[in-house]
Amino acid sequence: MRAPDRGRVPNLDLLSTFLEIYRAGSLSAAAQRLGVTQPAVTGQLARLEEQVGEPLFVRSRRGVTPTQRAAALASRVGLHVDELRSALGPADAESALRGTVRIGGAAEMMSMRVLPALAPLTRRGLCVQATLGLADDLLSSLVSGRLDLVVSAVRPAHEAVPAVPLVDEEFLLVAPPAVAHTVDAERLRADPVEALAHLPLVAYAEELPIVRRYWRTEFGRRPPNPVAMIVSDLRAVLAAVAAGAGISVLPRYIAAPALAAGDVVQLHQPEVAPLNTIYLAVRRGAPANPALTVLRDHLRQAAREWNGL
Repeated sequence: MRAPDRGRVPNLDLLSTFLEIYRAGSLSAAAQRLGVTQPAVTGQLARLEEQVGEPLFVRSRRGVTPTQRAAALASRVGLHVDELRSALGPADAESALRGTVRIGGAAEMMSMRVLPALAPLTRRGLCVQATLGLADDLLSSLVSGRLDLVVSAVRPAHEAVPAVPLVDEEFLLVAPPAVAHTVDAERLRADPVEALAHLPLVAYAEELPIVRRYWRTEFGRRPPNPVAMIVSDLRAVLAAVAAGAGISVLPRYIAAPALAAGDVVQLHQPEVAPLNTIYLAVRRGAPANPALTVLRDHLRQAAREWNGL
């Protein structure tokens, strides 16, 4: 493929076709949505790929998978293209936001990031029905059609559920200051598992999913610590840690206010911060929903301003 023509901006039709392919997951589905033939869609995609200088999708028998460049391009232009099409279309084009979108996600992420980011769309008439819960349950509801979109901390394994990265969350090991003072700094560097073993844990679930992952990633072992409290809300975990119940592992975006206030401290400084990717998942082959596409692109654009979690 030849070098991109950096002085040339792709026209609205090419970008619109690209977005339909990206959202539909196949060339044939995009052609059906656009009301054109598949060869026409293929030709427009080829023109756009020639202009950007690299492939935007990987073809397979099940459809197409976006490349990293495609995901970045969709995130940057999606909402703008939709708004341009609305402005250039009929006067009632704004009705695309008069529908309902059923979205699921973890209570903490939804409360602190996702739902506030969607407020501008609700002011334009969109109705958002939010379901809070665990990723596996929410993804099952997505597959069955009870949800339109899931913000998932787990990458979906079901082939009917394509997903794109939304943002990375960073995990921190935190403790109240008084408890942190009981940890010998030299011993923590030499043998962190033993240095921390006397400290009780505040966990999100009995299986210690977040804490166990941190210990295995950073220390190569499961935590031997006693468990003081189990509570299925990370905000409540933070409150318990700040009150002195024990130590825990939390996403930075949840712990940040307490860290800034001095209510908790970061107990361990890893060389590379442990990350977990949050995904936006939809159901392949679902009926076209203009409100969903606007919401999804808006959310991806909002996530670019979060600078990670």
